[in-house]
Amino acid sequence: MPVLIGVDWGTSSFRAYLINRDGGVVDFISTAEGILSVRDGDFESVFERLLADWLRDYSSLPVLLSGMITSKNGWFEVDYVQVPAEVSSIASALAAFKTSRGRKLHFVTGLAVTGAEMAPDVMRGEETELIGQICHHDSDGLFLLPGTHSKWVRVKDHRILDFQTFMTGEVYALLKQHSILGKLMSCDSESSEAFDRGVLWRTAHSASILHVLFSVRTFPLFGQMDSEHVADYLSGLLIAEEISGMLNSWEKLAEVTVIGRGDLAGRYCRALGLMGVNAIAAPQGMVARGHYELARQRGLIE
Repeated sequence: MPVLIGVDWGTSSFRAYLINRDGGVVDFISTAEGILSVRDGDFESVFERLLADWLRDYSSLPVLLSGMITSKNGWFEVDYVQVPAEVSSIASALAAFKTSRGRKLHFVTGLAVTGAEMAPDVMRGEETELIGQICHHDSDGLFLLPGTHSKWVRVKDHRILDFQTFMTGEVYALLKQHSILGKLMSCDSESSEAFDRGVLWRTAHSASILHVLFSVRTFPLFGQMDSEHVADYLSGLLIAEEISGMLNSWEKLAEVTVIGRGDLAGRYCRALGLMGVNAIAAPQGMVARGHYELARQRGLIE
């Protein structure tokens, strides 16, 4: 029997979960109607339309929303919780909101790192997926959430200590679509060998990444790489650069739990292995688990 509706509403996607009392997913909705696609900021109409059946059949269930929907560009902006932070403090910071139709919702806060000797860092959406993992599978360790802006997070005893963001995915897209490096790229033909070559080339060469990146152009220019493999090579270079940054800035990495879906999480696991770090792929469904845990600790469900 469902006890909760969880919504993960990001920049480019909308995902909703009907969650049972064990934290499992009973039903699932996924569309490409992220917050940027919502006209005139009419989030309530989109929310009501996409969840019409659930809201009719399960009108008494609490509803949690996480992701960029809680940002300045979303429906209802929620302040960040500063880390270090307990999961319980994040649950306590859930922001109650009543729609124009009288429906009560709860919005999940993001997390922030601030300090006199560092630039601020933030996450919004990833914290829910992370909470699902650390509450149901692991409590300690280093966690990686790959994405357009990858997040590396340190956790101990269900306490999120700190994190760092890497804009790897966005840089990859910009270089591929809007730089000279993309000119010699043909239609992608996925090549794990080319990806591995990028990881190993970056690992073996300590020169500035701004120099190493030019090999994305010169290898195919001199016939040393097929054009359909160039994108995978670029991906390998950039992901290896990200991992190298973590190896240099935090304690030596021995093991990392990768929380994510599909090919991208697989690429990070592969690169970590090539660079001597044990990678553990987290189970799927962590966002719904995170919604469940936050609702439970807030007292919205038993």
